[in-house]
Amino acid sequence: MKAYRASILRFDDHGQAVFDKDGLLVVGFAAGGGCERVLAVGPRDTVAPQFPGIPTEELAGRIIAPGFVDLHVHYPQIDVIGSPAEGLLPWLENYTFPQESRFTDPAHAQAVAQFFMTELLRNGVTTALTFATSHPASVDAFFTEARRRRMRMIGGKVLQDRHSPDGVRDETEQSLIDTEALIGRWHGVDRLGYAITPRFAPSCSAAQLRGAGELAARYPEVWIQSHVAENRDEIAWARELFPQARSYLAVYDDFGLMRRRAIYAHCIHFDDADRALMRDTGAAAAVSPTSNLFLGSGFFDYAGAERTGFAYGLASDVGGGTSLSPFRTMLAAYYVGREGQTKTGISLSPQHLWWQHTAGAAQALGLGGVVGNLQPGCEADFVVLQPRCTALLERRTASARDLDELLFAMIVLGDDRLVERTVIAAGAAS
Repeated sequence: MKAYRASILRFDDHGQAVFDKDGLLVVGFAAGGGCERVLAVGPRDTVAPQFPGIPTEELAGRIIAPGFVDLHVHYPQIDVIGSPAEGLLPWLENYTFPQESRFTDPAHAQAVAQFFMTELLRNGVTTALTFATSHPASVDAFFTEARRRRMRMIGGKVLQDRHSPDGVRDETEQSLIDTEALIGRWHGVDRLGYAITPRFAPSCSAAQLRGAGELAARYPEVWIQSHVAENRDEIAWARELFPQARSYLAVYDDFGLMRRRAIYAHCIHFDDADRALMRDTGAAAAVSPTSNLFLGSGFFDYAGAERTGFAYGLASDVGGGTSLSPFRTMLAAYYVGREGQTKTGISLSPQHLWWQHTAGAAQALGLGGVVGNLQPGCEADFVVLQPRCTALLERRTASARDLDELLFAMIVLGDDRLVERTVIAAGAAS
């Protein structure tokens, strides 16, 4: 066991922030092994007497917070971040697909996976739901690197057997064989999880989507990830290709791909029937505000999600997204709430923004109480934040009158410099 003394941020069961200005976080191995977990947390004066003599790292002036959870990101697209395009479909054609075709080379995939994981950790992201490419080697590289770093990561091979160029288009039957083999090789190994990954409905034949749904039924513990209702041209295309479906989202339901542990990126252009389908099936939305703003796709309807009660969390969506920094993503989500809703807009609270990228995102993944929080029993992934990392941030946080002002100052002014250290839960010795 060991302890860390700092200000500590975590969330209760209702998504409300709990903040101990002088707190103590105790981590160690619980019965049964696995990885380090939170054994106790709270005000130092309350927790310390329960653990006399425990080695304690003093982190004066710092804030310990849960590691961030990124609900949707493409690791092969790290090299096309910031590429100009007129919209989603031209961006895919001109940048994404040419870059992803390079992942036939295992050495290239390994190098990119290493860089990607380093950047995640530098920005305080400890768990991510990640697209690889259509090449099995890209998945092997991703999971090999995540396992080496002991990270809890989820990913999968992209399925795209039509309307895709040579180099990224796969073959229907083989793509499903490869997916099942990758599930067997990686799902549940250490802290890793597999996600069945149709790129988006227009890139998949009915046979491929049907096969993906059959795999999802055969392996109910794995995740599903895809895109939906991001761009109006994409929606029109999906309707042409699947005229029998009630909506773009309903295409996935028709093929058995809507359930708990199914995460759909964007979910912008929904009606209430779509929102009810998300709620009733237990699927969740990955809200990607920097990507949606960058590609001009539209705004996630927070009010509609709250009204109908379906789950959601925040995502970077790199490379369409413009930053892996959770602070940039949270700030963009605030803009979306202010500008993209009703005429008057809504003001997302700092606590709610932070929750969306930690405990809320973990709940959307079905990992509530496992990652994204620092309550007892959670895996001990966390970030050490240094509010004095810049002169302006130091000045602003020093004058914060309450927790909301403190969190919002970090959201608005923070970047990777705010993350002094990212701590990944150690694994038990075998």
